[in-house]
Amino acid sequence: MPVVISGTNGITNATWTTATRPSAPSTGQQGYNSNLNVIEVYNGTSWQATSVAPYYSASYLIVAGGGGGGRANGGGGGGAGGLLTGTSTLNLGTVYTATVGGGGSGSSTAFGANGSNSVLSGTGITTVTSIGGGGGGGSDTGNTSDNPGRAGGSGGGSGTQSSTTVAGGAGTSGQGNAGGSGVSDNATYRNGGGGGGASAVGANATSGGGGNGGNGTASSITGSSATYAGGGGGGTFTTTNGTGGSGGGGNGGTSAISATAGTTNLGGGGGGGGLNPTFISGATGGSGVVILSVPTANYTGTTTGSPTVTTSGSNTIIKFTASGTYTA
Repeated sequence: MPVVISGTNGITNATWTTATRPSAPSTGQQGYNSNLNVIEVYNGTSWQATSVAPYYSASYLIVAGGGGGGRANGGGGGGAGGLLTGTSTLNLGTVYTATVGGGGSGSSTAFGANGSNSVLSGTGITTVTSIGGGGGGGSDTGNTSDNPGRAGGSGGGSGTQSSTTVAGGAGTSGQGNAGGSGVSDNATYRNGGGGGGASAVGANATSGGGGNGGNGTASSITGSSATYAGGGGGGTFTTTNGTGGSGGGGNGGTSAISATAGTTNLGGGGGGGGLNPTFISGATGGSGVVILSVPTANYTGTTTGSPTVTTSGSNTIIKFTASGTYTA
């Protein structure tokens, strides 16, 4: 495509992407690469940038810490950490901070603790905050009350001890879903609701057992698919526990086994506690994660906090499993 000169409006270069560059360029041929936001010239061997844009686009996945499971009998599963994906513009030379939220602790008294938020922040971008998962509800120390699941990125499932059915905690719009309700007849069954997940609500408990945790959401930001932010399963007074949702949700406890924790760096909710007193405690939620995907041509290599750095196609992936920074 020829250079176009338009009066006093300057020169308009040919435009292409990295994939559609001229297949047989001549030395000195130049054009605007819309993928890299630069004017580039062919030097006879390779394409070289002649200008550097002061910014570039990055994709992100941010998952908060999952909520902890509630206490027996029939403890609610912890809600998954909130999950957000999107793109943002990074400014050259700016330091961006990734804060990775921890999982909430399981409870041996009543509510599981909420997970902590995960955050991506820095000058020139809108701060992105994923909300920690809600803790699961459970019986209080007097062993006579019911506690609803806590609200969070995804809501915690409700625990139960008496004959009252209690609704699960609310999720955050765009980040997760509500937890399920617990159910009991205060004699033969006491079953907790499942924690909400990024893609589905936590299941309500039934007379047959604890509710399953809601499923998480799959992402291929690293170059391979992985599922994040599953809800924790509800615990049970008997033997049929709720199972954790896909994406790191922990299983609820039973009359014979302890609840299991949410998976580290997947933001899964912890399972609700089982039979009092042997398997009373809810389990801890899984910690979150912050992942950035930037064009390899723009990647600076300047980080703190020891993130895992890999490549996928034309992008470099920066995975923060603990808090750190990246300088664009």
